[in-house]
Amino acid sequence: MNEAFEKLVAEAPYGRAEPLSPLVRRVLARNPSPFTFTGTGTYIVGRGEVAVIDPGPADAAHIAAILEATKGETIAAMLVTHTHLDHSPGAVPLKAACGAPVLGCAPLMLADDGPRADAGFDAGYAPDRVLADGEAVSGPGWTLRAVATPGHTSNHLCFALEEEGALFTGDHVMGWSTTVVAPPDGDMAAYMASLAKLLDRDDRRYYPAHGAPVEEPQRWVRHLIAHRRQREAQILAQLARGPRTVPEMVEAMYAAVDRRLWGAAGRSVLAHLLDLAARGEVERGEGETWVRRA
Repeated sequence: MNEAFEKLVAEAPYGRAEPLSPLVRRVLARNPSPFTFTGTGTYIVGRGEVAVIDPGPADAAHIAAILEATKGETIAAMLVTHTHLDHSPGAVPLKAACGAPVLGCAPLMLADDGPRADAGFDAGYAPDRVLADGEAVSGPGWTLRAVATPGHTSNHLCFALEEEGALFTGDHVMGWSTTVVAPPDGDMAAYMASLAKLLDRDDRRYYPAHGAPVEEPQRWVRHLIAHRRQREAQILAQLARGPRTVPEMVEAMYAAVDRRLWGAAGRSVLAHLLDLAARGEVERGEGETWVRRA
């Protein structure tokens, strides 16, 4: 970790609830990394009778911090955006402590040998109810509505807080970096369609699982779409010079990026290639190479 990142981690508000709006508090898990930034943000929505969004890793100190932050209140529901190990495993110990039902995304288990933003999928995730796109959960003064946003994972949901015009974006939109889209479950075409879906909404603020709140959501989504289109153009430019492997393209395209992220970058490049292949623009060449279609 570089000095600037170490400073951010040292100053991060672990172990306590940060008030972010009249209805929203955040408790930050102490799981910083080049992929999770300063850690996974667990959100507490409401007052008195609350919902917890993304209980995070099954870390005893983090679960204790959530319980301390909601002391004297009732956790009425836990909502999960997706089942990567930095988001959902905390649901098991938190449910044991408070009895709240687990709602949200569908279970997902997948064999995946590629590098990713965490250790993989949560095999212990067992929701009491899977929420469909548009389905709502409510409590005193708050309503959270599921917004299906596949792409980062096929089961990814965002949650709209209707009373404040806010959207909890999980890993679909992050506040500090672009999202890893890692095949075989991550799908670039679905991810781009989900970004376009958010552009049609009028949310005033995003609460990502990693990074600070996003205060100009539509502008940020347009930036993310443009960034992906730029990466796509870079891939096509690489292949215009001849057959290339994914590692060769990553070395050329991500030269200024921390090498620890190159494995995950390669997965996103692969996701772009699979999308381009489905659109008839590229195809697999000899060995591990990819080529432009004539």
